Amino acid sequence: MTDPSDDLIPSRDPATESKPTDATAPGSTAAPTGEAADRPQPREPWDYPRHWIADVLASDGGVVHLRPIIPDDADRVVRFHAGLSERTRYMRYFGPTPTLPPREVARMTTVDYQKRVALVAVLGGDIIAIGLYEGLEFDGKPESAEVAFVVADDHQGRGLGPILLEHLAGAAAESGFVRFEAEVLSENPNMVAVFRDAGYQLSRNFDGSTVHVEFLIDPTEALLSVRNARERASEARSVANLLRPSSVAVIGASTDPKKVGNALLANIIAGGFTGPVFPVNGPGPADDADETAAATGAPRTAHGPGPVRSTPAQRRSHERPPSVRGIRAYPTVRDIPDPVDLAVVAVPAASVDEVLDDCLVKGVRTLVVVSSGFGESGEAGLESEHRLLEQVREHGMRLVGPNALGVANNEPSVALNATLAPRIPATGRVGFFCQSGALGIAILDTAARRQIGLSTFVSAGNRADVSGNDLLQYWDTDTATDVILLYLESFGNPRKFSRIARRVSRSKPIVAVKSGKGAMTAARAARSSAASLDDQIAQMVLEQAGVIQVDTISELFDCATIFAYQPLPRGPRTRIIGNSSVLGSLAAETARGGGLEVTDTIDLGAGASEDAFEAAVTDAMADPSVDAVIVVFVPPVAVDADWHARALMAAANTQIPRAGDAAGGPDSNHPKPIVTTFLAVEGIPPGLMKPGVNGLPDVGSIPSYGSPERAANALARSWQYARWRERPESEIHRSGNTDPEAARGYVREAMENLVTGGGDTDPGLTLGHVESATVLGWYGISIVPFREVTTMHEASAAGRDLGFPVAVKATSQTWRGRLDREGARLDLPDATAVVTAFAELSELTGDRVLHIQKMAPKGIGTMIRVRDDRSFGSLISFGLSGRTFDLLGDHGYRAIPLSALDASDLIDEPRSSALLRGYAGEPPVDRAALADLLLRISTLVEDIPEVREVVLDPILASPDGAAVLTALIRVGPVPTRADTGPRRLG
Repeated sequence: MTDPSDDLIPSRDPATESKPTDATAPGSTAAPTGEAADRPQPREPWDYPRHWIADVLASDGGVVHLRPIIPDDADRVVRFHAGLSERTRYMRYFGPTPTLPPREVARMTTVDYQKRVALVAVLGGDIIAIGLYEGLEFDGKPESAEVAFVVADDHQGRGLGPILLEHLAGAAAESGFVRFEAEVLSENPNMVAVFRDAGYQLSRNFDGSTVHVEFLIDPTEALLSVRNARERASEARSVANLLRPSSVAVIGASTDPKKVGNALLANIIAGGFTGPVFPVNGPGPADDADETAAATGAPRTAHGPGPVRSTPAQRRSHERPPSVRGIRAYPTVRDIPDPVDLAVVAVPAASVDEVLDDCLVKGVRTLVVVSSGFGESGEAGLESEHRLLEQVREHGMRLVGPNALGVANNEPSVALNATLAPRIPATGRVGFFCQSGALGIAILDTAARRQIGLSTFVSAGNRADVSGNDLLQYWDTDTATDVILLYLESFGNPRKFSRIARRVSRSKPIVAVKSGKGAMTAARAARSSAASLDDQIAQMVLEQAGVIQVDTISELFDCATIFAYQPLPRGPRTRIIGNSSVLGSLAAETARGGGLEVTDTIDLGAGASEDAFEAAVTDAMADPSVDAVIVVFVPPVAVDADWHARALMAAANTQIPRAGDAAGGPDSNHPKPIVTTFLAVEGIPPGLMKPGVNGLPDVGSIPSYGSPERAANALARSWQYARWRERPESEIHRSGNTDPEAARGYVREAMENLVTGGGDTDPGLTLGHVESATVLGWYGISIVPFREVTTMHEASAAGRDLGFPVAVKATSQTWRGRLDREGARLDLPDATAVVTAFAELSELTGDRVLHIQKMAPKGIGTMIRVRDDRSFGSLISFGLSGRTFDLLGDHGYRAIPLSALDASDLIDEPRSSALLRGYAGEPPVDRAALADLLLRISTLVEDIPEVREVVLDPILASPDGAAVLTALIRVGPVPTRADTGPRRLG
């Protein structure tokens, strides 16, 4: 086997693109027939599935490129083996193996990508780990394969072994294997631990000096839990490398204060960064590079977007300045004598490639590229951006940007301001992620004015690599962050976002603005048009994950203020206290609209004294029937506001836990949130501030809003989040009584027929009604019995076979679901009626095939649909059946997979769902039966990603159950493997 602590991450190699990639390339074999076609067939040396290529994160947060081995890797394999220590070679080959014979090298590098698969992890063009499996068919075990892997000594302990194991298992499962076996030296117990700690259930046999290990590779809950935990740790570590560097290099530092590089360096120095800062101004004049940036269309100045003024050629200095802002400058990163963790790049887009090799040699972990001229500028820039990302990952680094504003970490032990923003907020407990650089400057300025302190800030620009998902993983365990703010222009990996946000929201509020295309450049908006997201769907899916979605930046900060400084309400009961009945009424109306219960509206009168305010607020804070308080203070005449502020603080001066602490509990003394419109001031007025150790607002400060409506809205959002968090955690549900292997095989066989049928360019295939019913049957979903018939005789026989009464139905979509029901004849009592109906519908519709179906119990027509959404992946929707409800858009949506609680909420989501709960004296339907259908469909789509669309319409819901009358399934190639299968970067 291999060394115990093999943990790995890959880098990119151009050899992967050097050979034919099409299955019909020269040298490919003919398609097998008969029994040989039942299993995936061997492939040619370069003909491997492209989705096996992956960039992955090691446990230390570095990037490694993973890909199948190819014959051109022979020299790399020899160098890799020569670099292994004697002990590592002994552990892998069970004996001294100083060199690999040419025959063994050829065998390792020439595989069939089915019965024998080898994966290599590559960093900077060199192989740093190899994993392989080989089928044991000749040992009488056609469903088993032997697995082994080895990691270079310098890269052991990075988690590469488990990553190789994950990806090998995924490839083996696709090739029809169900079990891995391994031989491990008895003196190498840590290797067995790699398998065990991955979540596999091991079977072990000892034979003297070796241990024989066997385990099933089918993904289990334990495996997924381990995978997600390791993913969380590695992604958080990669962001920590970004936000907690021990040293920073500014590449493109300039002596011209109008240049971007100079502004970046100035901000880092002024921010008091605790580590060394190294200006890098290139072997030539940095000012020339800045002017090139202008020539290449980089629309950025030291103060953000805008034109860059060119310096006349005769006034340029052609000698590299020895220092910038009094700090010694270096020609390149590799010339810096000390280690460099973070490099901030401010050179023209065309020059970025030149700095990457230097950064690899220097061991830089993360790049922040503020340079523009990439994806935001058009298709050519987008191609450059893709090349940049490929090269960055090839070098084992992570990338923020390009076109980024920068990053900041206010923690005193770091004090990093590597941004172009002239002003950033003071230290606080709010983490902020956004994409737009220009908007980021305005956001930071607004946050500073409203006294919202930040823990960390990341502006990802074009978000080629580091995304909001990575920051969520980091903030989840960051003790310096209590509240998370997101400004999103698009969702990179929506399925993963939903999964992570659902976990993080359990402990920290996430407030998100999902902007439209208006916030993007024209080029980016054009590429995003196909992925434009229905706001209603976005809100439902985000609510499913516990994310508080708002529409504007102002609302974002309104929510941030209450979450940062006030506790969550333990209930909806709200008392409004003020000196204006009109403003109090506005607050009450808004509060009720947001789900709060306004128990009292107390008008103290325009001339209310500070004592009256203090007494009223004190009474509300002590009243167990009050959960939250809104104070409206807008005096009509000049008064001493400081006295009113002190009175309000005295009344609210209860011991308040940190924002985001649990909201429930029976204790009537539970701290209550209080918000105000204090003189219409936004933020934290001085008199309402509870100073912390650094003199800045701390938990317990009272937020003020510019209007009573905004104060009530913020409080309502807080209650909605508290209510979501009080709900019991509901695990993702997996329905029983299923046969996923049978269904998966059936679907893939149908897709093989599609591929080999020839001529059809449609990437998908709609299964017939019978085929769809067959697949659903393997997931415990029964369709009301029906028969497909083409003649009167078949129709008559089908009616007798099913048992009367029956229905005769058209099969074409034109006649299905019509309001006039002309496409069906119902409640037919005998064979004569069936034959007559068959003749009528055949002539009316022209359908060659009709359905004879047993009559189902009467009920309310509902529907379930699963479809691909470019923004959120597979979405499942529920609503009442019929074109009327389709036109009204009265459906609920959730992201897959579903929990039992998700299914219950989804049934209640449509406005018309009141009909299901019992309306106008009608009995309620069997909700449990509907929820079971939703969960089974969710499980089906989760198990078989090739299932692209499912439609169950209609489903007759009644007090006695749910009868599915019609179902269709569409299958096709998986559009994306993001967040499915082994870990990988997007």
